Amino acid sequence: METFQNCPFSIKLWPPSQSTRLMLVERMTKNLSTPSIFSRKHGLLSKEEAEESAKQIEEVAFATANQHFEKEPDGDGSSAVQLYAKESSRLMLEVLKKGPQLKEDGSVQISDKVAGPCETFFDISGGRRAFIEQEEAEELLRPLTEPGNAYAKICFSNRSFGIDAARVAEPILVSLKGQLTDVDLSDFVAGRPEAEALEVMKIFSSALEGCVLKSLNLSNNAMGEKGVRAFEALLKSQNYLEELYLMNDGISKEAAQAVSELIPSTEKLRVLHFHNNMTGDEGAIAISEVIKHSPALEDFRCSSTRVDSEGGIALAEALGTFTHLKKLDLRDNMFGVDAGIALSKSLSRHVGLTEVYLSYLNLEDEGATALANALKESAPSLEVLEMAGNDITAEAAPSLAACIAAKQFLTKLNLAENELKDKGAIVIGKALEEGHGLLKEVDFSTNSIRRAGARLLAQAVVNKPEFKLLNINGNCISDEGIEEVREIFKKSPEMLGPLDENDEEGEENEEEEENDEDPKEEGDENGDELESKLKHLEVSEE
Repeated sequence: METFQNCPFSIKLWPPSQSTRLMLVERMTKNLSTPSIFSRKHGLLSKEEAEESAKQIEEVAFATANQHFEKEPDGDGSSAVQLYAKESSRLMLEVLKKGPQLKEDGSVQISDKVAGPCETFFDISGGRRAFIEQEEAEELLRPLTEPGNAYAKICFSNRSFGIDAARVAEPILVSLKGQLTDVDLSDFVAGRPEAEALEVMKIFSSALEGCVLKSLNLSNNAMGEKGVRAFEALLKSQNYLEELYLMNDGISKEAAQAVSELIPSTEKLRVLHFHNNMTGDEGAIAISEVIKHSPALEDFRCSSTRVDSEGGIALAEALGTFTHLKKLDLRDNMFGVDAGIALSKSLSRHVGLTEVYLSYLNLEDEGATALANALKESAPSLEVLEMAGNDITAEAAPSLAACIAAKQFLTKLNLAENELKDKGAIVIGKALEEGHGLLKEVDFSTNSIRRAGARLLAQAVVNKPEFKLLNINGNCISDEGIEEVREIFKKSPEMLGPLDENDEEGEENEEEEENDEDPKEEGDENGDELESKLKHLEVSEE
């Protein structure tokens, strides 16, 4: 009978698993954002600052403890665990004593003296786009093999891996499974034959399977369904993924269905980006299922994906199943009016929206009006609103104006390539006159605007303290009107975009010319009847 009595047996306590590290970050975030004796004295950290601080604290504490463990490789890791906990507590106390320290770029300085002892970001994407073979891979990836390295984020983008190079990377990635949090494999098989590219994808997928990643970027790889399924092992193992990027990947309806099948859990997903794919309606329906199971989603991009009305409605309804959206980009699809109306119902739930990109969706007046009305009642902190190229006319201008008037944090407004004409431009321009001190950019190019509309838009924005650019090119502004606008911007000509593509004749019919005629062109300086009537115009909120 065998006995284990005389066999050496030990339990390794170091390094901690990635899930353990994430759990510590969550615990510290909660502690840092909970009212305490320190917060009463120094101020309470916001949840965002607490989370950023907790992440930095954990990285520094881990690196410090890991260096300690490397000096005692035969130990069981208990002393490293104690140092890990001690450093985390010390740095957390330091943050609490300092109070809120959020910097302008969104980062947090947890200490004037503390800094991570090791680099955490490994990036080979610099330089020219090129193939990489075995020998070069061994040289480039050597830092990842050094004992005690603390690399948590890796970027292999812009280098095309062959099978031999992938075989070099494979054991290295396996050795880093316990510490990787962010992996960027965008554009890493460019120019390879399909069979080789798929094999490389499978090698990387297998090597990274089981990593507890927060961010995964597989963009620019022309994967299609075969490529998505080549990453099956990796995708299926991601239960804590917060960011997923699948842009310019040839994501067809079949590939989108594969994505929906292979991601096991999206409860923590905050960022999901599709762009320039061929997803179509059926693919959008598959992706809508991912959205429905992503209650924490904050940033969703599904632009240039060939989605029509049916898929647009499916996406819109899925976006109505949660409430935390901050940024939405659906540009360059074929949604149409019905999908626009469906989307308006969903967006009314997302009060935290700050950026909305809805250009080139065939919304027309009805869809644009529905969306404007919904956004007016929600999204108080909206900063960016883009609705270019939607066949919007002056009929929708009052609703747009009422929405815009309510958005005092607005920094960018893009209504280019519509049919607003003078009437619509003036109504919306009036809404911009009061407040809007953060406004930086306004684009009304290609809207059949003439002299009166151009003048009012210029006057509405020229004195905004943060303003940078007014684009009213591609309209029907007369030479006299152009000179007027330039005179308005004479103290800040850099804020006025080019005006070289204006067609004075325009394409107005006789009735519109009569209604929109600017009497100043006939020499009557005070005879602009349209402008006179609009002086006391108020924006209706109905």
